[in-house]
Amino acid sequence: MSTHTVITPPAMLGIVGGGQLGRYFVIAARNMGYRVTVLEPDPLSPAGALADVHLVAAYDDTDALEQLAATCAVVTIEFENAPASALATIADRTLVHPPTAAIATCQDRIAEKAFLEEIGAPVGPYTTVVDESSLEAAADFSYPAILKTARNGYDGKGQITCAEHAELAAAWESLGRVPCVLEQKLPLDRELSVVLARTADDRVAAYPVSQNQHLRGVLDVSHTPAYLPPGAPEAATDLCIYIARELNFVGVLAVEMFVVGNDVFVNEIAPRPHNSGHYTLDACNTSQFEQQVRAVCGLALGETELRVKGLAMANLMGDLWAQGEPDWSKVLCNPAAYLHLYGKAEARPGRKMGHITVIAGTAMGSADLARRLRRQAGGD
Repeated sequence: MSTHTVITPPAMLGIVGGGQLGRYFVIAARNMGYRVTVLEPDPLSPAGALADVHLVAAYDDTDALEQLAATCAVVTIEFENAPASALATIADRTLVHPPTAAIATCQDRIAEKAFLEEIGAPVGPYTTVVDESSLEAAADFSYPAILKTARNGYDGKGQITCAEHAELAAAWESLGRVPCVLEQKLPLDRELSVVLARTADDRVAAYPVSQNQHLRGVLDVSHTPAYLPPGAPEAATDLCIYIARELNFVGVLAVEMFVVGNDVFVNEIAPRPHNSGHYTLDACNTSQFEQQVRAVCGLALGETELRVKGLAMANLMGDLWAQGEPDWSKVLCNPAAYLHLYGKAEARPGRKMGHITVIAGTAMGSADLARRLRRQAGGD
């Protein structure tokens, strides 16, 4: 099929995955006059609750995929583990953006690192652990290191830190002896991310660089713009645009990066909107979710500049609900704060339930206020 199609309302758009990223995609698409079909096995999913059609089926369900192909002008994804091989079966009958080859690369850490090395993008020291011989060969690797499953890992899941090689065998066993990458644990100065959009005819628009802090492997607080030396944001953005072009990507993606001294290393690519880009809902003319609609539909990409000097986003994890529904009064009564709850049926520890965006002058000042408001909501 042609990949340079312009899709206009009231066409039906399809999305595989029904979490909060899909929910915001549905909202953006419907605001623009599109209809949306969500393929998601959870009948109580945040995206499915708002979609025109919710296909409650497995992501690789043949009948559900056939319905997407028959009714949707384009199909996209909201999480990187959407089965690329299953989506490839419908790519000759409807547009699939991002292309299934790009999805397949991003959902396998081994393939992703090989791709980044092939195009000359900087990656940190790593090796693969796929069998007994590679496990033994990793004795010469530099420790401490982090063992990560090649597939199906996210938000700190599927990874174990090893202080020395003697701990590696047990770590691999606990991860199910599946293919893994072993990454050297770097002395990080900063963690950055860039969210950008690319169309099939190579139009690109990037959002400002964000600086991120993680807690137990999950994004905790992100502030924008990042505090970087002159010229560094432009260099980081150029690197990410280069990666998107080499990947032949169509849609919205995020590139996560590590800064160590004067060196920047690509950590991973997320082939969909990103947690660190949620601030765009409140601080940009075009949110990353509207941008995803625009990119996959071949429309003009929207403006990505910040409307404010600085801001921060703080995640709201299920742990905050340990004593019942948090008290949102301090958040909602503060004019600098914007509360977003994702409509998930059950709060669990470690589960993303929502986020707070704070716009309070500077990025760092906003981050401090976001943390304080979050603590107050939890009763601290």
